[in-house]
Amino acid sequence: MSPLEPFGARLRHAMDARGPLCVGIDPHESLLSAWDLDDDVRGLERFTRTVIDALADRVAVFKPQSAFFERFGSRGIAVLERAVADLRDAGALVVMDAKRGDIGSTMSAYAETFLREDAPLFADALTVSPYLGYGSLKPAVDLARESGCGLFVLALTSNPEGAEVQRAVRAEDPAGRTVAATVLAHLAADNAGESPLGSFGAVVGATLGDLSSFDLDINGPLLAPGIGAQGATPADLPAVFGEAVRNVVPSVSRGVLRHGPDPAALRASAERYADEVRAAVGA
Repeated sequence: MSPLEPFGARLRHAMDARGPLCVGIDPHESLLSAWDLDDDVRGLERFTRTVIDALADRVAVFKPQSAFFERFGSRGIAVLERAVADLRDAGALVVMDAKRGDIGSTMSAYAETFLREDAPLFADALTVSPYLGYGSLKPAVDLARESGCGLFVLALTSNPEGAEVQRAVRAEDPAGRTVAATVLAHLAADNAGESPLGSFGAVVGATLGDLSSFDLDINGPLLAPGIGAQGATPADLPAVFGEAVRNVVPSVSRGVLRHGPDPAALRASAERYADEVRAAVGA
């Protein structure tokens, strides 16, 4: 198969065409219950199918959380496989939220699971963890380049516990950089020279407030969870991301999905968020 256009370019085109919004697909038990669905494979499939039918042709990016499908075993994985294929067939980009991270052949196997074009779970991008060292991600970086895919690397996450690792200062770094700053610097290097946008992005929480002490200008996308149920709003984005706000991919899950299962309400909520983000970032 011929490689795809690089993910960064495809992402920029998709956000320009459909609006700068990522909708998370997180079918956890409480959300299934709110939709009057059973917490089983049938409920999972109906939930996922409803989201796809309502939004796949109008939202730029979807982020299915793999764990909520994996918990149902092989039948849940089958629902995820179909969802990824159907979303991509509808012209949307899929970021698989799996947060994989390991070394050597194991990292290579994770990469092949999600980033090899003939794999059943092939997605446009994958979330990964760099906390075995950024260099441990090399198999995923290499395969992503080869396949035209992208990565979103955990850098400054919205959970409070993340700070104890991500904002720790590296004793061996003569510049006294934090772990997060080191990750961002590696991403900038991997995106150097790419246009209109590099394919290697960072996960940076929209709830974190002023991040001006970090260089977020990595010439790559910034996946920003925290909009909606976690308390951040589209209007907060410029203050958090500064000059890099144009490259932000705001991720909303419950803020949109709580309006289901009515398809019209799901569409109205997604469109409202996309419009608010456009207004906030000047897109």
